[in-house]
Amino acid sequence: MKAAVLKAFGSPLAVGTVPDPVLGTGEVIVDIVATRVLGYAHEIFSGQRRYLMELPMIPGPGGIGRVRATGPDATHLAVGDWVSCDPTVRSRDDLVSPDIILQGLTAGSAAAQRLQRYFHDGSFAEQIRVPTENVTPIGAIDASEAPLWCALGTLLVPYGGFLAANLKAGETVLVNGATGSFGSAAVTVAMAMGAGCVIATGRNETALKNLARRFGSRVRTVRMVGDEEIDRRHMLEAAPAPIDCVLDLLPPAATALQVRAALMTVRPYGRVVLMGGVGMAGGAGLELDYAWLMRNCVTIIGKWMYPPDATPRMVALIRAGLVKLDDFEVTTFSLDDVNDAVAHAAGNSGPFKMTVIRP
Repeated sequence: MKAAVLKAFGSPLAVGTVPDPVLGTGEVIVDIVATRVLGYAHEIFSGQRRYLMELPMIPGPGGIGRVRATGPDATHLAVGDWVSCDPTVRSRDDLVSPDIILQGLTAGSAAAQRLQRYFHDGSFAEQIRVPTENVTPIGAIDASEAPLWCALGTLLVPYGGFLAANLKAGETVLVNGATGSFGSAAVTVAMAMGAGCVIATGRNETALKNLARRFGSRVRTVRMVGDEEIDRRHMLEAAPAPIDCVLDLLPPAATALQVRAALMTVRPYGRVVLMGGVGMAGGAGLELDYAWLMRNCVTIIGKWMYPPDATPRMVALIRAGLVKLDDFEVTTFSLDDVNDAVAHAAGNSGPFKMTVIRP
């Protein structure tokens, strides 16, 4: 099969022929029809982000495709089914504390690299081998719709955060970092889950205005100015009710002070979910007032990715029309042009924008 291979950090992806994946028990082989390119993929492939990847590797986290073959333990999947491949692979020998990798992207820890050595290659290829539990049917679609369905990979991240926070319909939510790809998706997901109001923060005034225009009065925007006390006051003033839940999705370039400004707007007994990259590029760690946390009974949740049942739930939200895939603007590239796709994604990421490879 044809695939794009990262042979060394800092080198271009090499497109060539590699052996087809071999099916094992508990696995599914999928013909990839579309796979997204992360906006920060160039930082990963250059080595800047220091992801745990053993090279050479076929990169690419997840994708949309059709089932080619299933193992003997699959009782519902059939050859030809349209499916989403979830890159969040968990070790099967510890249900309480499984090791996690993002297939084709990174291992969650040094220990998880053992798992990565087996489910090693990602979706920048014509075929991918994934665990059976990581394949979710999405229903019949036209092949031309497959790139839009790649938005699942973006939507599922904030959805995992809201599920961890047990978000309830009617609650007031604050999305910190709402002008990025994952942050804008968080606004979409919160609206679909029935949030009464979403406070969307960010520095990009144009992106904030677009969010307000897209979603109407249930979304209230706050432009961050970089002063912790002023930003916090503006967030509280924008909220029509006490803020029940804060979801932080700020990127590594942001500071811990920006996280704290939003975090401390949450009401007593409220919940805060941390899913961003603050601190991953260096800088000060997040300092919080112990007494404030304790006396206000605030719950802080660290969350990486989403639970296994999130994918079929999100598919249901899309099928019900509560999340609209045609909100996304997609630019597609062939597998032969994978390096152009990585460069395009770097310069054209942001709210409701996707770069997609069609092998």
